[in-house]
This record gives sequence, structure tokens and C-alpha cells, in this order.
Amino acid sequence: MVWQQVLSQPGTFLKHILPAIIKPIHTLWNEVIGFLFLSFAVVFGFRTVTYVRQLLHSTDATAGAALLRVALAGFCALLLGWHGVSSFLRARKISRS
Repeated sequence: MVWQQVLSQPGTFLKHILPAIIKPIHTLWNEVIGFLFLSFAVVFGFRTVTYVRQLLHSTDATAGAALLRVALAGFCALLLGWHGVSSFLRARKISRS
């Protein structure tokens, strides 16, 4: 009987402690990922602006390739920015639960 009590105590201890440890780590992970994706979104945003300037000064022969670069860089900037913001919102949701 005593051994059953001794062996059940670590399980009870872990049930109470692990969620208190995992929750902040999960929140921090989402914030770090959000920061990285927003940083990449800023880089792609600056490249998009550069490509738009190149598009405005391009000739008719190179306008198609320049437009494709603008579209791809802009799409990547929006996608990475959206994922970064959603990671921060997910971290906020985790920390409030």
C-alpha cells in the first residue's frame, strides 16, 4: 500500500507541473516563429519595392519577367506576413487559456 502511494506521487506531480512548463514554452515558440516570418516578410517587401521600380523602368521586352518577379515577391511577402501575424495571435491565445 505504501509503495502504491509512493509510485503514484510522481505521476500526480508531473500532471500539475508539466502544463505549467509546456504552456510558456509553446507561447515563446510561436512568438519566435512569428518574429522570423515577419522578418522574412519585410525582406520580401523591400525586394518587391525594388522589383516594382525595375518594372517601371523596364522595356517592353523585359516587362513580363519583371511583372512575374513583382507578383512572386509580393505574394511571398503577404504569405509570410500573414503567417507571422497568425503566429503571434496563436501565442496570445495560448497564453490566455
